[in-house]
Amino acid sequence: MNMKTIVLRYGLGAGLLLGGMAAVMIPWCMNGNGSEVVGYSAMVLAFLLVFFGVRSYRNGAGGGAITFGKAFQVGILITLVTCAVYVVAWEIVYWGFIPDFAETYSRNVLDKLRDSGATAEAVAAKQAEMEQFQVWYKNPLFNVAIRSWRSSRSV
Repeated sequence: MNMKTIVLRYGLGAGLLLGGMAAVMIPWCMNGNGSEVVGYSAMVLAFLLVFFGVRSYRNGAGGGAITFGKAFQVGILITLVTCAVYVVAWEIVYWGFIPDFAETYSRNVLDKLRDSGATAEAVAAKQAEMEQFQVWYKNPLFNVAIRSWRSSRSV
């Protein structure tokens, strides 16, 4: 198998896994049932496909050996495809099914802060921050940038 086939196969597979998990987890989390552990565990599992993709390239096209540079190239390309698919999936889920995500998220953050016994000043500061977040999140370019940054951070 050539590098392009491997990158697309493993990148699309990991991206679809992440996108599917986002489609399931986000509505679940919006009802207060979510767990960051489950979400990040899904990301770790999806990004394991980077390892398997590099191994597949090494065993196939590399004849059992691979240089660091080539392994890095294959791995980063799989990661980029994965992140791109995840961002597209998030945008579809966000704009199509949960356009009130920013408002609901902000409300949950403020409720948790109040329940923790935070001062009125801390709540007011966080409320101003969350209002700015809601304004930014309505911009599709900001939305894509945040998803891209978050998905690349979990690699």
